[in-house]
Amino acid sequence: MTRQQLEPGPDHPITITPTAGRVTVQVAGRTIADSTNALTLQEADYPAVQYLPLADVDAEVLVRSDTQTYCPFKGDASYYSVRTGDGELADAIWTYEQPYPAVAEIKEHAAFYADKVDIRIEV
Repeated sequence: MTRQQLEPGPDHPITITPTAGRVTVQVAGRTIADSTNALTLQEADYPAVQYLPLADVDAEVLVRSDTQTYCPFKGDASYYSVRTGDGELADAIWTYEQPYPAVAEIKEHAAFYADKVDIRIEV
């Protein structure tokens, strides 16, 4: 099956900029990611998303999921669940391992669902 690859443009803009300050991600009070090298991805009129380098995410809490999705602007997304003392948060994190060229900066970065984790930006 051939997937349609679309380019960002005036009808569907995507910008990626360095996030000013420090971004932390917590689950149940435990910090699972901490970075001063995060990127802010703004896509069309969706809420901005923080992408943190995978190197700044605690690998010990990650459990690779079988879930995959596709975005015609970014490519194939892979998912991770977060293992905590209280159980697992299913598919709380996604990453584009081979993003399309228009969003190449998010390679080796992970994003987090804001309704599953606590994301804080300290400027």
